[in-house]
Formats: sequence, C-alpha cells, structure tokens
Amino acid sequence: MKDLETVREEALSEIRRTKDLQELQSVKAKYLGKRGVVTEALKRIREIPPEDRKEYGRKVNQVKEAIEEAVRKREEELKREEVEREILSEWADLTVPLQNTAGSLHPITVTLRRIVDIFRGMGFTVEEGPEVELERYNFDMLNIPEDHPARDMQDTFYINREGYLLRTHTSPVQIRTMLRRKPPIQMVAPGKVYRRDDDPTHSPMFHQVEGLVVNEEANFRHMKYVIESFLREFFQTDLPVRFRASYFPFTEPSAEVDIGCVICGMEGCRVCKGTGWLEVMGCGMVHPDVLEVCGVDTDIFQGFAFGMGVERLAMLLFGIDNIKLFFENDIRFIRQFS
Repeated sequence: MKDLETVREEALSEIRRTKDLQELQSVKAKYLGKRGVVTEALKRIREIPPEDRKEYGRKVNQVKEAIEEAVRKREEELKREEVEREILSEWADLTVPLQNTAGSLHPITVTLRRIVDIFRGMGFTVEEGPEVELERYNFDMLNIPEDHPARDMQDTFYINREGYLLRTHTSPVQIRTMLRRKPPIQMVAPGKVYRRDDDPTHSPMFHQVEGLVVNEEANFRHMKYVIESFLREFFQTDLPVRFRASYFPFTEPSAEVDIGCVICGMEGCRVCKGTGWLEVMGCGMVHPDVLEVCGVDTDIFQGFAFGMGVERLAMLLFGIDNIKLFFENDIRFIRQFS
C-alpha cells in the first residue's frame, strides 16, 4: 500500500513538470501503458493474500484514476499554453498605419456582385430575409414533408424547440416575398445559409442565390432561357448547358443544370470526374401547393425557381479547389484578388 502511494506521488509530480504534450504522453505511458507501473501493479494482484486483494485492487484503481485526472488537466493546460504562444507569435499591431497597401474585395463578394448584377440587368429585384428562420418558412410552406431527410438534425442547425433554425437555403425569402407582394414577381435572394456539412467542397456556412419568377406566362422554356443566358454571361463564354430531370419537393417538374467543364473544356479532368460536365444549380416549375399556400391564384399564375451555390461558382470562376480557402482569411490567398 505504501508503494502505491509513492507511485501516485511520483506520477503526479512528473505530470506537473511536463513541458509539452509529447513529454506528457511519455509520462502517461510510463504509468498507464501496457507495461506501465500501474498496469503491472494490477497484474500482481494474484500475489496479494486473498483477504487483502479487495483493498489492494481498490487502492490501485484510485491511483490509476488520480493519474488519469492529472493527465487530463495537464493536457488542457498545455493545449491552452500552446494556443497562447501561437497567438503571441502571430500578433500584429493593427493600429500601425500601412503604406502602399491596397485593399481588395473578397472573391465571394466579387462573385455575389457579379451574379446579382447580371440578374438586375434582366429586370430582377433583390430581396433579403432573416438568417434565423422559422421552420414554417424554411420547410412547411415549401412542401417539404416532416419526414424529409433535409429536416434531420444531421443536416439542419436547430436553435430551439419553438421552430427556430438557421436557414438551410434562401428559399424562405421567396415565401416571404410571395406573402408580401402580389404577382408579377421577378426576384433573386442572395445570402448566407447553414448546413451540417464540412469537407473540401462543402462548408457549414456558405452562400446561395435563389431566383423566383411568378407571372401569367412563366414556363419551363422561359426558365431555360434565363438560366442559359445567366451562365453564359457569368462565365463570359458560349458554354454548353444541359438540364437533367431531378426532384425537389417545392418544384415540379424539376431539373439539375450542368455546364460544360470550364476547367478542361469538356475533355475530362479531375474536377468534372472525367465526364466533361459540372453541376452548377437546381431549378424547376414552382409546385402549385407552394403557390397556393402563399395565396397565389394558380388558375392565373405559375412560376419557376432556381438556386445556386456562390462558392461553387466562385471555385469554377477562379480555379479554386478547396472551399475552406474562402474562410481562412489567409492574406496570401486574398491578395491574389486585389
């Protein structure tokens, strides 16, 4: 028992003296590893007289728990110290005046303005809405059923049980616009949206631009012309565009829109996965149920809608292969767009 108490004191002392995480892991392995001091003490329990084994086992476990807790606390301290050192090493005095330094717009801002300007030139108005949205506008009124995967907690950031969430698309702005204005409507809704998605081509926060047209003559051919005109103006080339049948709860019929790969000229590359085509947006004729729930007379009016990811278009426009570059604020990356 005295030996175990000595082991405990020595271990805690060594843990307190560790200067980095690597040294801490070495101390942890020394005492708690497969051949560690505490592990070996547990193996020797068969050598203890039967009447003392229970007390011995309890004591060994107490020593083990004490060491584990000390390791955990020291690990937190070392990580905090490491962050503080990084902050101090990267610190810059932002009050010092700079000379011969020109600012520039962020590539997402450049792309957003380019998109909005093109649609303004087509006669579209620009509408905005809240980023913290009601489930009613984000899902219910868009004909998205309660059992739809998009409502899953794995996809949506819910704020509370009262139906508030971070909007997963800018479509709620279309709903709010139809509730507020009578047709004809021709609008785009740019803004931030949020989803539980994180990899080199997806971000938990990103930007969308969605469009809506509601009038007496809106049809699929009209929509096709608008989208093709936009894409050719955006990329400044007469690139091929194709529409593939798809499904969205709020449009019927629905389609995915592809463009000829702007990276390889449709010859096949890593970006287009050898197909020569790149998916850039979704679209479709607005579902009659969506129009009716917003008070639009479907005997008179019909509409079409479309939506695109701004980061996706910016990556294609500027030849960027990792979406996280947009949000890391690396000055070397941003200076390329000055």
